[in-house]
Amino acid sequence: MSLVSLICSCFHTHPHPNTISQYEDMEVKALNKRASGQAFEVILKSPTDLSPDRPQSLALPQKKKDVSLSELQKRQEAAEERRKSQEAEVLKQLAGKREHEKLVLHKAQEGNDSFSRKTEEKLNHKMEAIKENRNAHLNALKQRLRQKELHAAEVRKNKEQQIDLSG
Repeated sequence: MSLVSLICSCFHTHPHPNTISQYEDMEVKALNKRASGQAFEVILKSPTDLSPDRPQSLALPQKKKDVSLSELQKRQEAAEERRKSQEAEVLKQLAGKREHEKLVLHKAQEGNDSFSRKTEEKLNHKMEAIKENRNAHLNALKQRLRQKELHAAEVRKNKEQQIDLSG
């Protein structure tokens, strides 16, 4: 119920034209129909509008009984125990979170170490393969150079023989 409706209902005690029913201490009126169903507004009447011969249903505040010093001390000790218990629970939760963080960090570190180890092994293997390929390529070049030198020596030898035979 809106605050304006509540205040207006306190000043205007006559029933609203859309009132469906009226009870001793409240009035129910229909609002425009909504797509989702019906809507009602309940207006509570102020206690002054109620008949004076009817007993008031509102509860009167009870008087506080006097509390002794020992009762206050007991309450204070109980509050202190609750505070300590809550503090211990918070510390326990924090310790659990720290332990979980340590486990997560340890697992992440192990993962990083494993990744680094594997990467290093792959790099070493790749560098070894490159070194072997380089050596094989150099050996092939040396072999071709030897072949060319042998062929050149053979060509020179044949040329000298032809010169000796012809001349």
